[in-house]
Amino acid sequence: MGCLTHLSSSMVNNYIKEYQQEGLLTTKGNTNRTQTYHLTTGGQYELMSLLLEYSTEIIQLYGAAKRELTNRLLHIYRQRIRTVVLFGAAETAEVVFAAIKETPLKIKAVVDSDPKKQGRAFNNFIVQKPEKLKEISADAVVITSFAKQEDIIECIERIWGKGMRIVKLSDIEVSK
Repeated sequence: MGCLTHLSSSMVNNYIKEYQQEGLLTTKGNTNRTQTYHLTTGGQYELMSLLLEYSTEIIQLYGAAKRELTNRLLHIYRQRIRTVVLFGAAETAEVVFAAIKETPLKIKAVVDSDPKKQGRAFNNFIVQKPEKLKEISADAVVITSFAKQEDIIECIERIWGKGMRIVKLSDIEVSK
């Protein structure tokens, strides 16, 4: 149990005792090998409450991230960028994709270096190999990954040359 939570066994035992005292958890069995743990009705209610609270916070964070990205994308639109290719098809790209819908920007394609993602659907686009950048006419490439950005820039420049505008979301300054 402790290895999944990265807690010591004594800490886990303390939590179990506390939850039992609060009426959230019961145990059955006589020895450590036969003992099982069960949520009470109150424990199930507490679990659902915590899950809803956590979900609410995640949704609020998603909304804040989407608003921030929308502002950053509007900034690049004001710099006369109209069409973009998204480089990266992961969770950050999902939020960028949602934010772009709030702007006049148009997505021309989605590319990713990961062969497992290539050929798969991503928000009505088929994820392409980076080599396809040569065939796509766009004003800029938006890097939708916060990891390995320098490697991605090198990849883009190797394929498309130094003439393509490359946008890192972390570098866009937003004028308020």
